[in-house]
Amino acid sequence: MAGTDPIAEAEADGAADALFVLTAALLTPARFPSVLGDDYPAACAALGLQPYAEGYGLVFGQDGLGARWTVVVDDVSLVAVAISSWDCGMAYDLSPDEASVVAGLPGWPLEVVTRAPGVPAPHDPEPEEGDPAPLAPPSGDVWGPAQRRLGADEVALQWSAWRSQVTDDASSDAGTAAPSAAAVASAPSAPSAAPSGTPAEAAPRPTTWFDRPSSRKTAPPARAETPAGGTVSTDAPAAADAVADPYAGVRRALEELRGYLEEPPPIGRVRSTDTGTDGGTRTLRADGPGWSLVARPDDMAFVLLDELPREVLPVARGPRLPALLEGLDAMAVRPS
Repeated sequence: MAGTDPIAEAEADGAADALFVLTAALLTPARFPSVLGDDYPAACAALGLQPYAEGYGLVFGQDGLGARWTVVVDDVSLVAVAISSWDCGMAYDLSPDEASVVAGLPGWPLEVVTRAPGVPAPHDPEPEEGDPAPLAPPSGDVWGPAQRRLGADEVALQWSAWRSQVTDDASSDAGTAAPSAAAVASAPSAPSAAPSGTPAEAAPRPTTWFDRPSSRKTAPPARAETPAGGTVSTDAPAAADAVADPYAGVRRALEELRGYLEEPPPIGRVRSTDTGTDGGTRTLRADGPGWSLVARPDDMAFVLLDELPREVLPVARGPRLPALLEGLDAMAVRPS
């Protein structure tokens, strides 16, 4: 019987300990994968991390055996530069220093469509004794908080397409009219998958290698759950049954948002980002238990609810919404 080649064994071990970088994401108070939670502390808790103010970078890759790994680093600026470079179509060698590595978590919490060349297909690493379940993206077959937040992200990215389904009259200060059911039905459907611009649909990234940590400590994110139709005045009468009155949840969300102005919520619950358009227009994203809101402070809003799967509910601007959106935008956390 042929003996074992110690050199070949050492080379195999070395390949398994290296990480082939596919893409990355930021985990900061102002910018985090919403699939992980309604706010920054919740997103950190989903990965077993402390919610440090400086945040983290998440590096997604495969080891030499093809296993999925999420490497958490504290060098946020390095990851931010890499993401910005890739978004501009520029090459960037993302190789975090070993000293910056906080944790190596088996699996990916998000869908990553790229794969490393020359290694086996992506798969979960072989579990070791005491290991928790690998991280995994939420299912697209069910509806819950994660899918609802991902749908809100997609509405934010495709704001113009959604906004075009609602007439100006419906969002005027004086009107509470709703768009027709046909108009709402023709709107882009809210997705169950991760939105464009996240690692789920990112263009292939430049791939680099660096040593992954041996630590497998992790806490997998909780499985969670996105909505199309109608508009609602912010002053419409309340109703007890969401089926009879699909906007009862919308009114509840708006009241909770007004409460945010009185008592600030956990950091990251309300975020404001520049749309990149002329005039400094911003997009407001807010979340709470069972609901997500997407709005332009100078325009109208859309709400998604856990109780109404895959429904996107336009909110007429009305007399009260402008002040609410302006107040939320003023207190929202923003990318630095």
